[in-house]
Order: sequence, then C-alpha cells, then structure tokens
Amino acid sequence: MKKSALPFIETFKNFLPLKQYFVQNRWPIALGLMCLLIVDFLQLLIPLVIKKAIDILTMKTATAQILIQQGMIILGLALLIAIFRYVWRYFLLGHSRKVEESLRNRIYGHLQTLSLSFYHKTKTGDLMARAINDINAIRMATGMGLVALTDGIVLGIAAIGFMLSINVRLTLFALIPAPIIIVLTRILTRRMSAGFENAQKTFADLTERAREVFAGIRVIKAYNRESWAHQNIEEEGQRYISVNMGLAKTLAFFFPMMVIFTNIGLAIVIWLGGRLTILGNITTGDFVAFISYLNLLTWPMMAMGWVTNLVQRGSASMRRINGILDELPEISDSAQSIHIPQIRGKIEIKGLSFTHPGQSFYALKDIHLKIEAGDTIAVVGRVGAGKTTLLQTITRLLDAPAGTIFVDGWNVRQILLQTLRKNIGFVTQEVFIFSDTIRNNVLFGRTGVSQDHLETVLRAADIFEDIKNLEKGLDTFLGERGITLSGGQRQRLTIARALILDPPILILDDALSMVDTRTEERILNQVLSLRQNKTNLIVSHRISTISRAERIAVLERGELVELGTHKELLERGNIYATLYEKQVIAEELEIGV
Repeated sequence: MKKSALPFIETFKNFLPLKQYFVQNRWPIALGLMCLLIVDFLQLLIPLVIKKAIDILTMKTATAQILIQQGMIILGLALLIAIFRYVWRYFLLGHSRKVEESLRNRIYGHLQTLSLSFYHKTKTGDLMARAINDINAIRMATGMGLVALTDGIVLGIAAIGFMLSINVRLTLFALIPAPIIIVLTRILTRRMSAGFENAQKTFADLTERAREVFAGIRVIKAYNRESWAHQNIEEEGQRYISVNMGLAKTLAFFFPMMVIFTNIGLAIVIWLGGRLTILGNITTGDFVAFISYLNLLTWPMMAMGWVTNLVQRGSASMRRINGILDELPEISDSAQSIHIPQIRGKIEIKGLSFTHPGQSFYALKDIHLKIEAGDTIAVVGRVGAGKTTLLQTITRLLDAPAGTIFVDGWNVRQILLQTLRKNIGFVTQEVFIFSDTIRNNVLFGRTGVSQDHLETVLRAADIFEDIKNLEKGLDTFLGERGITLSGGQRQRLTIARALILDPPILILDDALSMVDTRTEERILNQVLSLRQNKTNLIVSHRISTISRAERIAVLERGELVELGTHKELLERGNIYATLYEKQVIAEELEIGV
C-alpha cells in the first residue's frame, strides 16, 4: 500500500538529526550565507544602473564618458559577484560535504553496534543504497537546498520590494500567478515525497540484486544461468525505471508550470507596463528595471521549485537513514558492565536454554558445562545439534539468558563486549577474506605485531610456505573475498588471524572443513602446541581433531547428552560411538584404505 506523503512542515522534521552538524559548522555557514546575501544585494543593484543608463539615453543627455562609467560599474559589480559567489560556494557546498562525511561515518559507526539479527533481516543492497544514494540526496538538500532556499526567499522579497518602489499597481498585477503556483506546488510536493521514497526503495532492491549476481558469478556461470541472472536484473531495472518515470511525470509538470506562470506575469507587465510608459506614468528606465526585477523574481520562484525537489528527495532519504539510526542493538553493554584487566579462560555454563527469535523450539536446552582455563574441549553432534549456537552465546554474538554463561566467574553480560571479544579468537564457519594484502588480512588493523610473531602464527596455521611461494609474499593483494586463494588456504589464513593476538580463549567452529584429514591433524597439532595452557573449543566432524581434546561434549537436538574423554565415550556405546564409527568409515574412504 502506498504511503501517504507527509506535510511540508513534517518533512523538515526528518532533518532534525542533522542539527548537530549545522551547529558544528555554524561559522562557515554564517560566512557563506553572508556572502550569498551580498551577491543577492549586488544583483539587485544592476537593474538600477541599467535604469539610469536608459533614462539618460531616452532623455538624450548621455555622453560616452557617462555610458563608460555605467558599464564599468556593471563590470565592477560582476567582479564582486564572482568573488563573493566563490566564497559562498566554498563554505556552503563545503558544509554539505562535511554533513555527508559525518553522516556516513555516523551510520557506519551505528551499524557496527547493531546485532547480527539486524543483518539477518536487512538486505546488503538496501544498506549500500542508503549509504550512497540516500546520503547523496541529503548532501544536495543541505547544500544547494540551503542555498536555493535562502537565495529564493531573500532575492524574491527584495525584488518585490524594488518592484513596489517603481509601481505598486504594476507589481500586484505581475504577482497574480503567485497564489496559483503556491497551491499547485503544495499538491505536487506531496506526490514527490512519496515518489522519491519509492524510488529510493526500488534503487535499493536493484542494488541488492546486482550485488547478488556479482557475488555469485561463479555459480551462475557453472550452471549456465547467465540469461536467468540477466532477466532478474532486467526486471528489477524495469521496476526502477517505472517508479522513476512516474516521479518524472510529476517533475516534468512541475517545472514547466513554474515557467508558464512566471511568463504570464511577464506578459502582464509588458502589456500594462508598456501602457504606463507610453502615458508617462513611469520612465522607460523604470519599465526596463521593472522587467529586470521580474526576471530576477523568476529565479526565486524556480528556486523554490528546485528547493522543493531537493528537500523532498532529501527528506525521503533522511527517513530511510533515520530508520537505521533508530535501530537499537539487541546486544549491548549495560551501565553495570565492567572491564576485566586479564581473562584466564575459565568458562562455565549453567542451565543454558536458548530459542532463536521467531522459533518455538529450543536451539539449546538446559546446558551445564564447566571448562577450566587451559582445557581443550571438542564439541560434536549432528548437523543442527546446536554447536554453533552454543559457541556464539559465549562470545555474545547471540545473547543467552542472564546468569547462564560465566567467564572467569564473571557473568558475560557484566563484561564489556569489547573486553570479552578481544580475549576470544573466533574462527567461524563462514570464512571471510577482505580485498587487501595477506599481511593486512592477518593483522586485521592491529599494530605492534613483530614479523617473527606473524610468521609463527602463519606456520602454525600451515600456510607460511604457500605465502612464500607467491611473488609478493605477505604483500600479495587478494581478490574480493579472497577469490585468488583456495578454500583451505582461506580457512588457514583466518586461523592465523585468530592466533595473532594469542587470545586466552580460541574457538574453532569447523574451521578446517576444507582441508584433508592429515592436513587438519597437522594444523591442529601445531595450533595446540602453540597454545599450551590456554583454553580451546573445537567443533569438527573428524576423528583426528576430536580425539585430541581432553574432553568431548556431545550435543543432540540442543541438549548436552554426553561428556567425557574419547575413550570413555566409546566405551559407553551411545551417540558419540555411533558418530565415531561413521567417521572412521569416512576417513578410511578419504585416505583410500
């Protein structure tokens, strides 16, 4: 259902979050506006100079010296206008660029605080559209919109004042079309507001569709579905064009309407003003000056139309931006959160039950587990048993109920998120590599890491030799999402990234699924040797990985059904033993036994 447009006053309320930027830039804005007003004042003087020159000519008292003098005055005014116009453009348009930068940083900073659930329900393309297209519309509204609004009001009022000083009756006749313009503008701006918002939404959908196609280009080519992908993009593009053409119809009517009614005023002036000039009620210079002021008035009327366009577009975009800024993180620090100077790595889970939003069944149910600092624990279970959910609650990527998860005796809800996550190295199932060098992908923005330590963690992850064979080594630039590396190499690189700060707690969530069994065993041995006396939680489906753990926790449908050593669990002959037998067969097939 189409959303009704907001009243014009309500439109400006959408811009309230920008108030702080106007306060911060108040002096450059004030200087820019002062220069803009000076330009308007100088423009208003030019018709007076022309009036004087024409009156001199019509009275036949003109001399070459006087005409040169009037011409030089106009030239001087033009030079001053150019200088002050440069100044106001620098400060006022520069202000809009600062608003753009500050708002983009504010949005990105806010997005960083939002929980994973927000990204599950929000399309990446929509976020990209808001961060690029919407912010650009806001920049135009706060830059040229501010200029056109100020210029239109001041120049319009001043031009009408000068026109009144020449002839009141002629002025009133010239302004006959103005009420009609105001009424039509009010009607059309409501349509524009809804149209701009729909256009921004369809642009977001088109951006998301294009992003998916580019990200999945290898799959599309492998399945020979280029024509299908092209059709999807074409359909989204047609929908985008359709919405924008509807908006274009409104705009196409708006600006010609402004031109028609302003020229109606000009026609009235020529008819009535010409008669007044012939009758001698006003001089020829007055008549020419009046037309010059009327032409100056045409710009404010057009400017108000342009302002309406910019403000409505910016307001629609600002509503979409406010939608993000109004989002609150589901997981955040509380007023009682504290910073713990040093985390040793003891983890205790007491009666943990967890249900994902929108689901009625338990993802985790009544989990009790105690992990001493320095322990290596393996978490196993069938697909969907709750392994990843359990690990994410420890890092508070998912928020478990209060009083169920403790680190070093502290409730994780009492520990600052930054402190908690800084002390946990988490290698997730989803491997993500940035379009950057190998070095920067491992360091991840961290400084003060020695070359020796960097090489140590790369050797532990068993990727150092692979990097050495590359032409630029650690400074090799990787393609988008690390496409130039194999799946196993990307996994090993993310393990090195987790090891770089030697965290007290390391979580490997099926982090070596893309390498063969022997490679996984070798890497795990190297990682655990490097991390002696530190806590390690490992999720894997391979025996070589599982059996290295001091204890193994077995999950089944969200419940902890078994806990013990590899030998103890085999002797019990329950779920773990069944999983073990299947893995033995799978590994024998893998190595060709």
